[in-house]
Amino acid sequence: IFNTNRVSSSKGQRMDKIDYKKELKHLYKPSPRKIEFRDIPKMNFLMIDGIGDPNTSLAYKEAIEALYSLSYTLKFMIKKGELGIDYSVMPLEGLWWVDDMSKFDHNKKEDWKWTALIMQPEAVTKELVAIAIEEVRKKKNPKALSKIRFEAFKEGKVAQTLHIGPFSEEGPTIKKMHDFIIDNGHNLSGKHHEIYLSDIRRAAPEKWKTIVRQPYK
Repeated sequence: IFNTNRVSSSKGQRMDKIDYKKELKHLYKPSPRKIEFRDIPKMNFLMIDGIGDPNTSLAYKEAIEALYSLSYTLKFMIKKGELGIDYSVMPLEGLWWVDDMSKFDHNKKEDWKWTALIMQPEAVTKELVAIAIEEVRKKKNPKALSKIRFEAFKEGKVAQTLHIGPFSEEGPTIKKMHDFIIDNGHNLSGKHHEIYLSDIRRAAPEKWKTIVRQPYK
């Protein structure tokens, strides 16, 4: 999946920073003007599970803090290591669901179950994650650190598009995507998936960019 041909084998030499959103632009740069079918391959993620409204849940806030702390620690460990790979940390993603997906209500988020996750490049290994966890524990020790797991995840066939605007206005975009799947003869399957491309602390809500995905079968 990843293009690592630019890595130099000479110790001390550094390659250009890799932006995996560009390397994987068919997965992470959809158009807001259309819905597309994609087959998402197996990739590795740091993940934390939880339940509740992400706007009010302390557990969700703690999960994000832990995931980013560990992701940035891994990034700097790899940059300083033998390969000298420098890369941009990938955006936060979220899987959202309820036990009965026919009752999944975008406006009733207190009932949602979730997995917060951040994709990791191939250079990240299970052994490296274990070392990085100890580093983060010594420095920051975020509350949700012990809840992180490092796993491969293969989502498979999905429809996806780009929503521009606040999260509260995603409903019509999601309905349009669901209708697109059904109109093409498929059935909805799996968990609602969002990828948050914008820093909501800095960007105006009307400019927030969110990839929305829906698996199908």
